[in-house]
Amino acid sequence: MSQPTANKKNDPAFWSIAVDKQLERLQTTAQGLSPEEAEERLNRFGANRLNGKKQTGPWRLFLAQFKSSIILILLFATGLSFFLHDKVDAVIILTIVLISGILGFWQEKGAADAVAKLLALVQIKVAVLRANAISEVPADELAPGDIIVLKAGDIIPADCLLLEADHLFIDEAMLTGESYPVEKSPGIVASDVPLGQRSNALWMGTHVQSGEAKALVMATGQSTEFGKLSVRIKLKAPETEFERGVRRFGYMLMEVTLTLVIMIFAVNVYQHNPVVDSFLFALALAVGLTPQLLPAVISINLAHGAKRMAAKKVIVKQLTSIENFGSMNVLCSDKTGTLTEGKVRLKGALDAKGEPSEKVSRYAYLNSLYETGFNNPIDEAIRNFRAFDVQDCRKLAEIPYDFHRKRLSMLISDAGAGVLITKGALTNVLAVCTHIENSDGTLTDLDEVREAIQQRYEAFSAQGLRTLGVAYKPLAEEDKLAKDDEAEMRFLGFITLFDPPKANCAQTIEQLRELGVTLKIITGDNRLVAESVSHQLGLSGAEILTGPEIAQMSGRALMNQVAEVNVFAEVEPNQKERIIIALKKAGFVVGYMGDGINDVSALHAADVGISVDSAADVAKETAQIVLLEKNLDVLVQGVKEGRITFANTLKYVFMATSANFGNMFSMAGASLFLPFLPLLPKQILMTNLLTDFPEMTIASDNVDAEMVTQPRRWDIHFIRKFMITFGIVSSVFDYLTFGLLLWLKVPVEQFRTGWFLESVVSAALIVFVVRSGKSIFKSRPGKYLAIATLTIVALTLALPYFPFASLIGFTPLPPHILALLGGIIVLYIATAEAAKRIFYRFVKI
Repeated sequence: MSQPTANKKNDPAFWSIAVDKQLERLQTTAQGLSPEEAEERLNRFGANRLNGKKQTGPWRLFLAQFKSSIILILLFATGLSFFLHDKVDAVIILTIVLISGILGFWQEKGAADAVAKLLALVQIKVAVLRANAISEVPADELAPGDIIVLKAGDIIPADCLLLEADHLFIDEAMLTGESYPVEKSPGIVASDVPLGQRSNALWMGTHVQSGEAKALVMATGQSTEFGKLSVRIKLKAPETEFERGVRRFGYMLMEVTLTLVIMIFAVNVYQHNPVVDSFLFALALAVGLTPQLLPAVISINLAHGAKRMAAKKVIVKQLTSIENFGSMNVLCSDKTGTLTEGKVRLKGALDAKGEPSEKVSRYAYLNSLYETGFNNPIDEAIRNFRAFDVQDCRKLAEIPYDFHRKRLSMLISDAGAGVLITKGALTNVLAVCTHIENSDGTLTDLDEVREAIQQRYEAFSAQGLRTLGVAYKPLAEEDKLAKDDEAEMRFLGFITLFDPPKANCAQTIEQLRELGVTLKIITGDNRLVAESVSHQLGLSGAEILTGPEIAQMSGRALMNQVAEVNVFAEVEPNQKERIIIALKKAGFVVGYMGDGINDVSALHAADVGISVDSAADVAKETAQIVLLEKNLDVLVQGVKEGRITFANTLKYVFMATSANFGNMFSMAGASLFLPFLPLLPKQILMTNLLTDFPEMTIASDNVDAEMVTQPRRWDIHFIRKFMITFGIVSSVFDYLTFGLLLWLKVPVEQFRTGWFLESVVSAALIVFVVRSGKSIFKSRPGKYLAIATLTIVALTLALPYFPFASLIGFTPLPPHILALLGGIIVLYIATAEAAKRIFYRFVKI
């Protein structure tokens, strides 16, 4: 029996072949694959991922620790040294490099595993028909031949052929650039039609705007149209400000490193020092100058922060977004569920004159009961308000809600009579009505009472009630329904709903304000409702801008107004993105919190897209951060944790650019006038390894409250000033150490041992100074950082007394030299503390 094959390049276009033939070709049925067959195909075709690869394996991650060009050249030179003369030195250098690599691997592996567990909490799942039973499976476990079930809000997880569709509209803007949703239906389409006109096919990466469907998976992963596109253009997530800052910092250090290395190597060769030793010395200095653990420390720190944020019910999908999250100073959000309880309640079902009406309640119930689009709290509230006997009712057809019509229409067979029931935004419902139905069943021309209806609507809105319209008309029983049928309808009355603000929401908004984050409400509700709710939330007097007003504004005019406006009402979905972009152009770091299909463009435009675990798949997939609970309190805690994570990441940079940089710079300078190398290559690498070890614990360090209260951003100019200031302080005391040891006329081995001790101990202890802008006595370091630092100090002091010390070139020092070196270190720490006070007085982070 032949094996089923996924759609290949030379195969006929799958949209041009009948469904039954495709089912036969893929050796599947309308009941779906069996679990065993699905697993076998997953193994054969690979995971449904664009990169086609699983997570980086342990060996690949381990080897990545040595991919730095400087490390590779060092290993090559060490190998050369091994074959030329000094095998012991070569083995020692290789051992130190290996230990450093193992340390980085161990930390990065732990970070990667932690992040993988967190992402599993918010992964996208797909409803799949397997052995005629629907089950939820991760999207990356789909295989060709699977049958998937889709509803409004779902991401299309693979290229598919439609089997069934019910008023299915797909947003294909990601592939075609078409801003309006495209209607899809089963059938056969010519093989040569453009992608945007293949009405029977669904494409990976697009999403369901409205309706529902059942489809056959034809291609997965890189075999999909989106996969081919991503391979051609090498799709990559936009670089965040944090990533850009790290890259620029790396370039800055690399320029300094290359300049020093070339100069030092040339001078040492000119001084007739052995070429291989000079080359190894220069390369070892390069390793010392290069923060090779920066990627590992950043990964560990961000992963540690992500774990802490997860404990606060905030899941970070893109680790580098933590920096933007921490630097966010404007948060835009809808009010439903975030600022309010999120449990919409129906207050009343009223006729056109504002009197309670059972018919309005019943028709609204029928409309909501049979709704099959994206589940929403309004329909749930209507269904929960009152249940009616539907034994004699049957759904015939549906026109799902969409964000252009803002209506949901349902054709019902009610006791044998066909009736079209429409529910939605009042203005949009009235737009398809010609009459109103009075309580006695008589009809009145809509134009005669339109003003009275508008007055009642405004009165409801002023009370903070969301108001929908309900209309109907008799219609022949049939299985098809067109949007043109929404015409000449009878307006029945109003549905009024309320969603009270959360009890502590006003305090939470104040907490955000204290953190330097301004909350801006973006809602589709009308101006009066928005004004009522904002008053309840303590935003009295807030300036309100409406959607129609935004539509009349130019981009520049909107940019000039957004800073002063905290409530945006009557906003259309496409206007949310305009507001976000205007805020960004005005200089704000903008977070947007949304959970609906209509929030996708705004989530994408924001610096930080935030969604919730219960959101539509497409919103959750677009967001960089997902809240496990739709609550501003959770967000406040997440912002604090994000700032703590960013602050700790900067600490490593400060440490790497202060003592480490100063030490290496001093050694480079000393090598120019000393008749011998101030430290051997293996000793430089040992210095680097020992000083890096405490910095691996920086993720757990305590953070000053001042670093959390206001948004912080990556500032390469500040880092450069910090590096110069503290590098100079470090170098001054390094040269003082050189001068002392030369004045005492100690042997070369004691010189190197003394400088090694001073270098490592000072670099380790300076951590306590540069980790905080406060006094060393007022800012307590984290437990693990303190233990690791003091352990390294003790190990360094004991190193010359170990049996293998002579192999590294160390020898015990006389007590008086140790005492003098200790005095220099104490003086260095005191001077650095004084320099810090002066630095932060004139330079603000």
